[in-house]
Amino acid sequence: MDDKYILDSNANKTFLKQNVQDLLSFGHRFPSPEGGSYYLGDDGRPWTDRPRELWITCRMAHVYSIGTILGHEGSAELVDAALRGINGPLHDDVNGGWYAGIDANGNVMPGKHCYAHAFVILAATSALLAGIKGADELLKEALAVYDRYFWNEEEGMSCDTWDTQFTECDPYRGINANMHTVEAFLAVADTLKDERSKIYRDRAGRIIDRVLRFAADNDNRIPEHFASDWKPDLDKNKDRPDDPFKPYGATPGHGIEWARLIIQWAVSVYGSDKDLQGYITKAEDLFNRAVEDAWYADGEPGIVYTTDWNGDPVVHDRMHWTLAEAINTSAVLYRVTQKEKYKKYYGEFMSYLDASVMDHKNGSWFHQLDEHNRLKSTVWPGKSDLYHALQSMIIPYGPVDVSIVKSLT
Repeated sequence: MDDKYILDSNANKTFLKQNVQDLLSFGHRFPSPEGGSYYLGDDGRPWTDRPRELWITCRMAHVYSIGTILGHEGSAELVDAALRGINGPLHDDVNGGWYAGIDANGNVMPGKHCYAHAFVILAATSALLAGIKGADELLKEALAVYDRYFWNEEEGMSCDTWDTQFTECDPYRGINANMHTVEAFLAVADTLKDERSKIYRDRAGRIIDRVLRFAADNDNRIPEHFASDWKPDLDKNKDRPDDPFKPYGATPGHGIEWARLIIQWAVSVYGSDKDLQGYITKAEDLFNRAVEDAWYADGEPGIVYTTDWNGDPVVHDRMHWTLAEAINTSAVLYRVTQKEKYKKYYGEFMSYLDASVMDHKNGSWFHQLDEHNRLKSTVWPGKSDLYHALQSMIIPYGPVDVSIVKSLT
């Protein structure tokens, strides 16, 4: 195997550092004149006929906050452009919170989504750590809105979707939104220096413990969709299994992503305490189940998008974010276990990234490939943002117990 794919080799460190700069350079054209983020096309040009969505705008604020800390030229101005959208047209001045997006005609997209509001929190913490003006006020508001409408203290989980006016809560409950809530809460815990740090870290742990119980009931395949009483809906969207946000079945990439977040939380809470090992073992179980089910599942490299509840592939397409999370988690698992199998997986994932997923002509990564690793655009056309790809070029060499932006400061 080429040295540039081997964890802890100088060649791999150089490979990742170059990719960080290449990814940051690719995304420079995202800002809309009105503020916020356009969806980027295959060559990095903005697709102005698509909505400017809140979650993408927040991700780009997060990405270029990282760029600001790393000294990438122009990053602070790009964060400002994203924040102008979050504080401007994407902000609901009447009902509070943030719109899902603004369509190409300037109309508000209905609904208030937990998923996107979690990313507002992440964007605010990242911008605050990067020293961006106004980030502290944004974080204060984002936490107040989230705590009021999305967090359920009794359940220790978050709801998913409200109507635009925050008058009616949809009965659907989703694990994806809760996963990014854990990410956001850990970022808050790492950023704040008062009693709220423990509150949000404890909340992240409550979500994690609930998710681990769900996983244990399903052979370490995490249910994604639930009713309002948190009863799993294992057949949801069976008729449209490749839904970008609510696909049918198990999503191995999420099992992998959860494994990393579990380790981050557990190490931050337990350090080297004996209780840590139980969580590491559970994280290993999630990762190993996902990789066993999804990596090379159909005879070709790549991680399939979804499987059924027996682990058989349903949607064979490869999404770039699943590979990014596999790179992250294999490195993190190696750090905390020193097991060579995880270092080997990291090298395999890196080799596949370079051979099939990186777009060496236009830049960034292909967001969707078919089962033969040919470009496909049914679920994720273009290259909407840089969040997953950029993080996977940094996390493998960062501390395992803190959020990515905090690790850079």
